[in-house]
Amino acid sequence: MDTDSQLAEMLAREAIRNCVVRLARGEDRRNKELISSAFWSDATIDFGTFAGDFATYLGFVSPGDPALPCTVHFLGQTHVELDGDTARAETLVSSYHRIDTGNGHTDSTIGGRYLDTLQKRGDEWRIISRVMLTDYITNTGTSADWSEGVMGAPFSAEHYSGRAHGDYSEVFFGKR
Repeated sequence: MDTDSQLAEMLAREAIRNCVVRLARGEDRRNKELISSAFWSDATIDFGTFAGDFATYLGFVSPGDPALPCTVHFLGQTHVELDGDTARAETLVSSYHRIDTGNGHTDSTIGGRYLDTLQKRGDEWRIISRVMLTDYITNTGTSADWSEGVMGAPFSAEHYSGRAHGDYSEVFFGKR
């Protein structure tokens, strides 16, 4: 493979990884623009608990379920196989969810793999189909009381996280 082809392949792989990361960040922040920038409008999504078109998914994930005040997606390696203007990618994911049960909060972690089919349209890679394979679910029970701080030490400022909306990262990146 010549240098130009190698460079084009490297750039495609990086664009695909950036797309996956942008989506996870958008979902954690309930940010419609970030989420929309990762999917083509005619995309389909299947999480096992939800299967449908992108517009329906976007309506659910943003503003998000009020019973999920905080989610955090940890992404592992992304394996990418390129085929012209199409790619298949598998990304390991572990996602934390704080759940408001109405009687307090509980914590749950879901682990698995995103299987994404991506298309390059123009100069941009986006997801056209996502399937999540769930490999494990852990429910750890009652959440810690974050108003108490961390390990007995109170938070020194209001910018601690624990919420999807109004997160300090929006200020950090100059978004509000």
